[in-house]
Amino acid sequence: MPKAKGAESAVDDIQKLPFEEALQRLETIVESMEAQDLPLETLLTRYQEGAKLAQLCQTRLNEAELRIQQLEKNSAGEMTLKPAPTQLEEA
Repeated sequence: MPKAKGAESAVDDIQKLPFEEALQRLETIVESMEAQDLPLETLLTRYQEGAKLAQLCQTRLNEAELRIQQLEKNSAGEMTLKPAPTQLEEA
C-alpha cells in the first residue's frame, strides 16, 4: 500500500529536525498521551510519530558518540577527528 503524501512529508519533516527539537516533540507527545483521554486513532498516530522521533534521537546520539570517540589531540594540542576504524582494524 503506497504512503500518503502527508505521511511522507511528515517523515521528511521529522528527519530534518535538530536533536533538541525532536526530543522536545517526543516529550510533548509522551506527556499528552499520559495526561489526556484520547481516542485510539489519535493515540496510534502519536505513538507512531513518537517512535520515529525516538529512533531519530537515538541515531543522532549514536552519531555524536562516534564523533566523540574519534576525537584526538594532534601534535599542537588541538582536538581533531581521527578516521573511524575499519572493520578489519576492530577485529
